[in-house]
Amino acid sequence: MSKGFHGGDALARAVESAYRNNQVDYSMPPMALVDENGNAVGKIQDGDTVIFCCRRGEREIELTEAFTDPNFTGFARKHMKDLLFAILTLYHEKFKDLPIAFAPECVDTPLAQVLSAHGIRQFHCAESEKFAHVTHFFNGGHNAPFPGEDDVSIPSPKGVAFDQVPELHLPKVCERVKQAINDQYGFIVANFANGDVIGHTSSTEAKLTAVNAVSEYVHEVTAHAKTKGYTILITADHGNIETLRDSQGKPHVAHTTSQVPFLVVDPRHESIVLRDGKLADVSPTILKILGIEKPALMQGESLITEGGVHNNRVMLLILDGWGIGSGDENDALFVADTEKWDALLTRYPNCRLDASGEAVGLQAGKAGNSEAGHTNLGAGRVVLQDDVRIDNAIADGTFEKNPVILSCIERAKENGRPLHLIALLTKRSSHGSIDYPIAITRMAEGVKDVFIHIIFDGRSTDPGSAPALLRELDSTLSSIGRGVIVDGVGRGIALDRDLNYDKIKRAYCSMTVGTEGNYKR
Repeated sequence: MSKGFHGGDALARAVESAYRNNQVDYSMPPMALVDENGNAVGKIQDGDTVIFCCRRGEREIELTEAFTDPNFTGFARKHMKDLLFAILTLYHEKFKDLPIAFAPECVDTPLAQVLSAHGIRQFHCAESEKFAHVTHFFNGGHNAPFPGEDDVSIPSPKGVAFDQVPELHLPKVCERVKQAINDQYGFIVANFANGDVIGHTSSTEAKLTAVNAVSEYVHEVTAHAKTKGYTILITADHGNIETLRDSQGKPHVAHTTSQVPFLVVDPRHESIVLRDGKLADVSPTILKILGIEKPALMQGESLITEGGVHNNRVMLLILDGWGIGSGDENDALFVADTEKWDALLTRYPNCRLDASGEAVGLQAGKAGNSEAGHTNLGAGRVVLQDDVRIDNAIADGTFEKNPVILSCIERAKENGRPLHLIALLTKRSSHGSIDYPIAITRMAEGVKDVFIHIIFDGRSTDPGSAPALLRELDSTLSSIGRGVIVDGVGRGIALDRDLNYDKIKRAYCSMTVGTEGNYKR
């Protein structure tokens, strides 16, 4: 590539062409830059150095496995023994031996651990799309279940767009939860994924159907739990589906800063009084109901201010992406048929919880997300999130001194080999920020080649915004004087979280070989 070429405009034009063929950012097929002779540019090869500039959790696992696991079986590929692959944060314990720029601190004494120590049997259940949230995140970053904890994942629909199946597999989740109720677990936590998964789609019809389904099944599971003597707590991890359209009238597909509901369903104690609070107050409330003293690290407080609720069986239902909306025609919960949900709100004590920004350890004003939400719910305290830690490091200059990032840059310089940055094209996703690869590119003075592999977002960014973001990135790279964007692929392919390794193969092969769609400068 000639000096002064940074690849952003070339990829932007390729994306615009894909738009004309009805492709969208989220599921954008892989496309790789080739030179005038048709040879792929900037592919990841053995001996190179890679920094995966995403920071979250379950969506990054499969692609990381493909690059780093010598026993990987998801698809046939030659393991690169001399590839240095660094990650920004530790999103699974299986990667603990990789270079980790911002190593995490597991939450001490999360709710599940406290219950285990008291001999309480517990049951954690969700669709596979959200399974990590009721296990890894709810349990404070601990991947293995605690003694006495049974975890059940219900496979989410495969091979079909989610807006075509807005119920997802909620009926199967509810059936399995009712079995757990019959088995008299002391604590049950279940995630209903629809509000978030369908909330990320553009289909108003699908969103209303999903809201209807959640309303019906919350009522069904709650009614069954009541017959078995449970106290049922119902809340959400963040907002999403409640907002149908954005300020321009376009479909709203992202998380919100909405508060979320919190209900206590216990016919024996309908006179209790609740206060408004935050997600970190939920675990202390559960412990109060169970008669267990909360550990010192749980800084949240019980949401129950009057009326005692004491029970040795508690169920927590987490309605993913189920925020408190505007109460008008732009509010899915207002527009949809939610008679059963409305009846619960009318009959049982309820309050509002903050589920975004500083209340869940995020930057002020930032929309909540499932990881922050479930971590705070399970920790019983506000847990500082990775985006705050990294943003603080960029702001105070310590990012530039990060020893893992510096060692990656030094290795690339010493070997005379490329430094590859896998980056999410967004400014505000819970999975990452384009600020990270930009900061690393600034630090990479003396590196022969810095190649940037783009993952299009399509969730936290406006649909169709990729070309403008690419051209903005191109301009930034030009001002830095280094870095070339060499390929791109949709988040729905590269960041799969449901063992669809055929998708991961497409992203991997694009980054390493340059297969699928090609484009020139």
